[in-house]
Amino acid sequence: MTTLATPATSSAPPRPRRLAPRTVVSSLWLFAVLCYLYCDVLGFYWAEHLEEVLAGSIGGVEITQGFLLVSAVLMTIPISLVLITRIAPHRVARWGTVAGGAVMTAAQVASLSVGDVTLHYVYFSVIEIATTAFLVLYALQRWRTDDELSTGAAA
Repeated sequence: MTTLATPATSSAPPRPRRLAPRTVVSSLWLFAVLCYLYCDVLGFYWAEHLEEVLAGSIGGVEITQGFLLVSAVLMTIPISLVLITRIAPHRVARWGTVAGGAVMTAAQVASLSVGDVTLHYVYFSVIEIATTAFLVLYALQRWRTDDELSTGAAA
């Protein structure tokens, strides 16, 4: 009869596996993008909001080509940071996250004062503000290098 050898067990508890900082940051940016997107999609299910959009004005703000361009540029920030945090040099990725997170946090806070906000919009805004503010703090305080995992340095 053949028996399989059992591996030697270590007395030390297994170390928890930590995600690389780039993976954490990129994943959080993707999470924020999806929250922005789904919040806007749900807005079209609210008849009053849809009527405003069709009438060309949201919360007293006229929907113009300029408004749509500014909105597109604003949403390009988190979308591009998903990619930038994965492939750009560390310094660019880190400071891009700080700048982009600050801009998106401020924009989302400001958006809460425009027109009548719905409950779903407030819900998503809280999540989006918390996520982008966390990204800024994480990049400033914890994401100092890309080699944190290999050197064992504190993140």
